[in-house]
Amino acid sequence: MSWTIEQRGRVAIVTMTTNPVNAQNRAFFADLHEAFDRLESEYPECPVVLTGTGARFSAGLDLGEHFPLFAGDTAAVASWFQDYRATNMRLFTYPRPTVAAVNGHAFAGGLITAAVCDYRVSVAEGARFGLNEVPIGIPMPAVYVRMLAHAWGDPVAARTCLLGETFTPDQAHALGMVHELAPADELLDRAVAIAGQTPEDCIEQYAFTKRACQAASLRDIADLADPLDKELPDGMTSDQARHAHRRYWQQLKGRPATWWTGREEVPDEQ
Repeated sequence: MSWTIEQRGRVAIVTMTTNPVNAQNRAFFADLHEAFDRLESEYPECPVVLTGTGARFSAGLDLGEHFPLFAGDTAAVASWFQDYRATNMRLFTYPRPTVAAVNGHAFAGGLITAAVCDYRVSVAEGARFGLNEVPIGIPMPAVYVRMLAHAWGDPVAARTCLLGETFTPDQAHALGMVHELAPADELLDRAVAIAGQTPEDCIEQYAFTKRACQAASLRDIADLADPLDKELPDGMTSDQARHAHRRYWQQLKGRPATWWTGREEVPDEQ
C-alpha cells in the first residue's frame, strides 16, 4: 500500500502516492482498491478527501504500460478495461461524501478520477486540466462519458472528450469542471471543510440520496454504455489507433516507439 490515509477530525484524507506523477497503471489500480478497502474497514463513517502530491493530482494512464498493451491482442485489452472501469466505478459509487482536492495537473484518466468525486476543489493557479484521449488515439470509454456528463453536464462532457482541449483552473471553474478554486496553501483545509459538512448522524441519508442522484446515470451505464464499450478493444488496437499511439509517443518522448508491431503501416503525416 503506497497511498496514505490521515484522519483529520471526521474526514479521511487519502493521498495518492503510487509514483511521482500518479500515472495510472496496474499498481495505481491496486493502490486505489487497497485504500478503499481500508476506508471501508477502518474509517467506515468518514467522508473522504482524495488528493495528490507536489504539482500533480494525476497524469492519467501510464502510457509506457498501456501503449504496449494496446499493441497486443483485444482479449488482453478487454480484460484490462474491466479492471480499469472497476476503479472509477468504485470511487463514483462510494457511499460517503468524496471531495477531490485537485492539487495540480490532472489529465485524461487523472481528470476522470477527480470528476467522479462528488465535489472538486482545485488550486487557483499553476495547474492544467484536459482529456487528451481522442487526439492520441484512445477512444473515450462510454462509461466515462456518462460519468462526466453526470459531473459536468452533457455539453461540457462532449466538448472536453471530443476536442482534447487543455484548461486553466479559471476556465475549468467557469465550465463547471471544478466547483471552486482555492489558494494552494488553503486547498486541503477547504476540501476537508466541504467533506465534513454532512452531519455525522446523516451519513446514511447522504448515501441514499447519492444513489438517487446517480440512479439515471447508473441505469444508462448498464443499459447503454456497457454494451457500447464492448467495441473498445477494437478501437484501441486498430491500425490507425496504433499509428496515433506511436506518433504521440515519439512527440512526447523524442524517440521511436520500440513496442510498435504494426500489422499495416499507416503513412506518417508530412
